[in-house]
Amino acid sequence: VKVEGCSLRRLPVPPLAQTLERYLRSLEVLVTPEELEETRELVQEFGAPGGEGERLQAQLERRAARMENWLSDWWVQSAYLESRLPLAVHSSPAVVLPKQDYSDWRGQLRFAAKLIAGVLDFKAKIDQQALLVEYRGGHPQCMAQYSRLFASCRLPGPKHDGLLLPVPGRRAPTFITVVRNFQFFQVEVYNSDGTPLTVDQLHLQLQRVRGLSWKTDKEPLGVLTGDHRHTWGQAYSTLMRDRLNRESARCIQHSLFTVCLDAPVLKVSDERYPSRVAAQMLHGGGSYSNSGNRWFDKTLQFILGEDGVCGVLYEQAVADGAPIATIIDHVLDYCKDPDTARAPMTPLPLPPKLYFYITPEIQWDIERAKQNLDILITDLDISCFTYRGFGQGLPKRWGLRPDSLFQVALQLAYYRTHGSLCATSEVVSLRRFHLGRTDAVRPAAPPVLRLARAMDMPHGQVTPPRAPPVLAGQGIDRHLLGLKLAAIGDGQRLPGIFMDTAYAIATHCRLLTGQVASRSDCLMIYGPQVPDGYGVCYNPLDAHVNFAITAFNCCRETHAQRLARTLQQVLDQLARLLGESPGGADREGGGDVEGQP
Repeated sequence: VKVEGCSLRRLPVPPLAQTLERYLRSLEVLVTPEELEETRELVQEFGAPGGEGERLQAQLERRAARMENWLSDWWVQSAYLESRLPLAVHSSPAVVLPKQDYSDWRGQLRFAAKLIAGVLDFKAKIDQQALLVEYRGGHPQCMAQYSRLFASCRLPGPKHDGLLLPVPGRRAPTFITVVRNFQFFQVEVYNSDGTPLTVDQLHLQLQRVRGLSWKTDKEPLGVLTGDHRHTWGQAYSTLMRDRLNRESARCIQHSLFTVCLDAPVLKVSDERYPSRVAAQMLHGGGSYSNSGNRWFDKTLQFILGEDGVCGVLYEQAVADGAPIATIIDHVLDYCKDPDTARAPMTPLPLPPKLYFYITPEIQWDIERAKQNLDILITDLDISCFTYRGFGQGLPKRWGLRPDSLFQVALQLAYYRTHGSLCATSEVVSLRRFHLGRTDAVRPAAPPVLRLARAMDMPHGQVTPPRAPPVLAGQGIDRHLLGLKLAAIGDGQRLPGIFMDTAYAIATHCRLLTGQVASRSDCLMIYGPQVPDGYGVCYNPLDAHVNFAITAFNCCRETHAQRLARTLQQVLDQLARLLGESPGGADREGGGDVEGQP
């Protein structure tokens, strides 16, 4: 994608002294004064003139001078491709789209056809280099991720994963994969002259897929892709020994994207409905439901249920949340427009089914994957709600950054729930830099602790703290990671600063948070980063905010719905401090919160 009329800077390497100072400051609310003093000595030793820190800093600066982006490759490897946790829940985020106006399979197929056409319309803008450069805070954003979204896939390996990416200059595939009742189909989406199929043509092909996939006794092969990466990597090696399996798997991997036509799911109470929908998008609901209707390695999967629920599941090694939100906004706008193109009379070939030869060994792998995924899904606690007391409009009127206010609210809610602050990672974008991905803001800081205590006093009023300049490439998390990886690359003893208990505490983020702003009334959801933590994502709109909170049931200390109730109370209190009459939240599960429609 061309970025015309503007140039993007390379990601800088922050000054070493600055990072070490901010690192110590971030620890003040996480460790005891005695532990902090011990860490301070290690930090001073690391940052001393002529010490290990200066040597590793010089390595990073040399790396930054010779590479387009010194961080991104390292980040993708360490955060994604080397991680052995399942993609389902632990890694891949999902987006719940607004419920659509249909309630049966006929409406499902019609909307799916329109959605596919909308995605192809967006892809055409990328191919024609007609995608407008995005700006955030007056800064142009790197658009490179868009060219990697389609026809890409994660490839499992026993020790680390790889990536299948489109080759620049090579003709892109012309087909997608559609999965229904655990059966995969290759569906061509372009005519022989290169024009995309019309909505009517796509609808006809989806009807044919439905007619060819009526059996419900097929093995849910897709659950293999949701297993532990080491286990899936071994099963993948077994699967790919057979030529038929190789051809089918490679077809899925090379397809532009995947469309999942989900079967009806079990009915739940209206109160729990939003969380059930979020679960369906995040992991498919289990092996007995729609989890076999996924290929979790695929970069883009569009999910459509028969009851009007729909969403997107994406794999993060290739792209971050902001480009996904842009695609979603475009597709939903496209779906609102009436169909105008008339279908040509050219007959279309029947979409071929992708067959897999399932040996007893693979069958055993599938059974193990089903069991593992079902255990993981049962362990996940989800609470989704819409807070209607105020949206991003109120803090803007007071000259506050909406994201700062919501991050402070999360810190206060955690403090009230658990009696202390915790290591927190708020994921922010570095796309203002060439090939930039993400870094982390650390909202847990002494000003927030003072605010938490003041909020529990009568008439307490404290101005929310401002976030550090992470967006300007001055964050501490990725810089420290780079220094650590540089030390590991040397093959020498790891510096004491990284062996310190305080570093383990600082990187054990019990709050993983993020804002993915979309014009649409959407909601993103992902799992916690650590077993005793929470995953919290929010989409602030002008008059309300959509929240999704996850935790693991295996941890007795964390409870998603309890944190959600406390968060609503904190938001109400902040509204009163800002002179607004709080409107509360929609209700869920008999508590004080309810769900995203």
